Amino acid sequence: MLTRVEPGSWRVVILTAVPEVAEMTATTLRRLGHDPVAAIGANRAKPTPGLTSLIQNSSVPGTEVLIASSKSEVEPLLQSMRPDLVLSWAFPWRVSPEALAIPRFGAINYHPSLLPRHRGANPVAWTIRMGDSHYGVTWHRMDPGFDTGAILGQRSSPVLEEDTIYDVVPRLNVLALRMLRPVLARIADGDPGDPQPNEGATDAPPFGEDYATIDWSMPARYIHTQVRAWAFTPGTHSVVGPVAELGGEPVRVVRSSLDPPDPAQSHGVQRVDCGDGPLWVLETESLV
Repeated sequence: MLTRVEPGSWRVVILTAVPEVAEMTATTLRRLGHDPVAAIGANRAKPTPGLTSLIQNSSVPGTEVLIASSKSEVEPLLQSMRPDLVLSWAFPWRVSPEALAIPRFGAINYHPSLLPRHRGANPVAWTIRMGDSHYGVTWHRMDPGFDTGAILGQRSSPVLEEDTIYDVVPRLNVLALRMLRPVLARIADGDPGDPQPNEGATDAPPFGEDYATIDWSMPARYIHTQVRAWAFTPGTHSVVGPVAELGGEPVRVVRSSLDPPDPAQSHGVQRVDCGDGPLWVLETESLV
């Protein structure tokens, strides 16, 4: 049973594997009057010194950095920090029910889709793959499911043809940080959030072999979308894509265009005739 929270500063623990997220989230929490006491990173087979160095040298002193080397370490680390709230953003592991029960006011997660659409690790890429008109930003309460908790806030941003991941991620980050004040206000009011509907729920796992190879007989728009979608993957998948044969050798297609490039910028560009017309391949990486 959730109850209204008395005003005051909360001890917040941030779960993230991304140093920049730790810094900007801690900065925002401090501006909102709360105390980001720790950032817990995930050491997935590689050391993550960037998380430690960024926090230690950033404008948010006083935030302790802890690195969990396995999922089982998250619960005792949270116990040691006695958080009022846990905030998860770009954390690669599902958090156990026992760990979620530790913070007094619960745990919340940032997810870059309009939940319940695109639950999973690859939501922005699936937004492109499925031809959605808008990207999404959702803050939701965490429960034992995968991105299934009650919604505390949502915003959207139009999908633009010229978007790259370097445009979209900062744009969604700004939306998410601006939403924190009203999201935390709902928590303070004891608001459980809005249950996610079953209708419209989809999964967004990493892309697999079924989407990794380009078939030049497909329509140009389909192939262009395939290239763009792969450019929005988070880089944690084991499958390489999209791959194709060009000039007699296997390549990964990095960028493409449905329109011919300016002649002054056409060096290295390859025109390919697809099932219904041409596609211009702007950048590739050799797989040889």
